[in-house]
Order: sequence, then structure tokens, then C-alpha cells
Amino acid sequence: MDIKQNAVLGDQELQDALRGVNPKFGDFCIRAAGEVWGKPLIDQRTKTMIAIALDVSHQSFSGPGVPFEAHVTMALKQGVSFEEIEELLLMTCVYCGFNKSAGAFGRLNELKEKYGSSS
Repeated sequence: MDIKQNAVLGDQELQDALRGVNPKFGDFCIRAAGEVWGKPLIDQRTKTMIAIALDVSHQSFSGPGVPFEAHVTMALKQGVSFEEIEELLLMTCVYCGFNKSAGAFGRLNELKEKYGSSS
């Protein structure tokens, strides 16, 4: 995938996963998120980092349909390294809370094992 491409509309695997949660939900998310991710002023890479920080804020790490893994995967596809995500999670300790970030670090460790520790 071209890292300048819309991270939602350019990722069929993500679209299939969203539709797998529920077809109507998936289609709605793809349309709405695809439009927002298509806005030109913030690059795709930065948007993935913002999405991960929001996941920490909302405690959206694991379970059916939660977005943390999808956002980490999107970030990796946009050239973000696990080390950069870890640094982002350190920032979330300060701005979202240490307890919220602890869960994100735990889930990220699982994802590093699943996807390999280098992006």
C-alpha cells in the first residue's frame, strides 16, 4: 500500500474486518472514516498515531471489534515503528493516565509478537 494513500479506503483488509464486525456498521465506518482520513492537512502517518492515542484515552485495546490492533496495523503500514508507538504510549501516560497506558503497552507487546518487533 502506498503510504500516502488513504489508510482506510486504500486497505481492503481493514475494510473486510470492519464489515466482519457488522456489514452495515462496516460500510458506515468506511464511508465516514474514509472521508476524514482523506482530508489533506494531516498526513496518514500522523493520523494513525492520533488514532492510537485516542484508543488509549478510550481504553479500546482488545475484544471483538475494538480498534487498537487495527490502528497499530494501520500505523505499521504507514511506516511507523513499534518504537515510535512505544514513545507515543509514554506520552499517553502523562496525558491519559498511567493506568490507561499500561493496558496499551500490554496489548502492544502481544502485537509485537504477532507481527514481529520491527515494522
